[in-house]
Amino acid sequence: MIVTHLNLKDFRNYEQLEVAIHPGPNLFVGSNGQGKTNLVEALGYLSTLGSHRVSVDHALIRSGQDSAIVRARLVHADREILAEVQINRVGVNRAQINRSAIKTRELPRYFSSVLFAPEDLALVRGEPSGRRRFLDELLILRSPRMSAVIADYERVLRQRNTLLKSARNARGDLSTLDIWDERLVALGSEIIIARSWLVDELDPEVARSYSAIAGADHAASLSSHVSVFSTSTDDDTPDAAATRAGTLALPVVVEGFRAALARLRRAELDRGVTLAGPHRDDLVLELNRLPARGYASHGESWSFALALKLASATVLRRDSATGDPVLILDDVFAELDESRRGRLAAAVGDFEQVLITAAVFDDVPEALAFHTVRIQAGKVIDE
Repeated sequence: MIVTHLNLKDFRNYEQLEVAIHPGPNLFVGSNGQGKTNLVEALGYLSTLGSHRVSVDHALIRSGQDSAIVRARLVHADREILAEVQINRVGVNRAQINRSAIKTRELPRYFSSVLFAPEDLALVRGEPSGRRRFLDELLILRSPRMSAVIADYERVLRQRNTLLKSARNARGDLSTLDIWDERLVALGSEIIIARSWLVDELDPEVARSYSAIAGADHAASLSSHVSVFSTSTDDDTPDAAATRAGTLALPVVVEGFRAALARLRRAELDRGVTLAGPHRDDLVLELNRLPARGYASHGESWSFALALKLASATVLRRDSATGDPVLILDDVFAELDESRRGRLAAAVGDFEQVLITAAVFDDVPEALAFHTVRIQAGKVIDE
């Protein structure tokens, strides 16, 4: 699928924007603070209903306005779609496909994108929560029903934690804890299994993508740290027994989850929180068999985070009925040396559409600068 036209109204610093976008590579150039990242952020929002930069939607609305509109014309094969979302400062957001109203949560079914931005360095150097979110967002893009499973798990987790806290204060009745345990195990095991399948698919693609960017003498790999198999209650303590490569079997996970809850019952009552489950798992990143977090240099971490996103795009395109996801590279090339720039250009060359932002035109390989749009103060000044 490709985007052929983007229209923004009162989105970030754009009062009004109309820009044509072409198949293949598109380069948006502008000095820092002019709005080039805002432009690709809008397309990222259209496919995920979230921003990679802020957690609240109202930050996306231009100052002094009540709403913002993102509208894109999408084409796949002979089918053309007009997708639109209205982001409201007050009240619920609204979405349309071909001018007909749809539920906002259905919008990502019509448009898929993978966005890499400087913030994604946290996938390698940051906390486990960011890596869990990365996996879950990709799971939902591939199988939208997982959104309900994850939401139900989080609801059960909150209820169980509330019960544990009340019991810690000697005011709680633990007679219903076993019921919540079973719901937690059922939902949590499904998430753990789905993530393990996904990690198994991503692992070889991350290895290929990292080698393509950094060179063949570097080996990147992924595995899952599954807390229900851990012997520790400390998130920061490495536990080899809990780190699993390959796909996990459901009976093994269910049995391990139940055993973990039984083993941790006293500690959970003391602390008032659930100490095992997918909310405490991690995606383990290794570079040349060493943990990337703590050992990888800045350049290696940057390349690993980029490899994760390229691998995501490859996995999504594999089972997509609407073509490749749109690949968005926000301010990537300034952080890469000349050889890695060239390798990255080659690695993304076969995607149907790639959107790139850069502050300096010369940072981007010539092969990716065929169609260039210059942005200044929220306006297109040259196309």
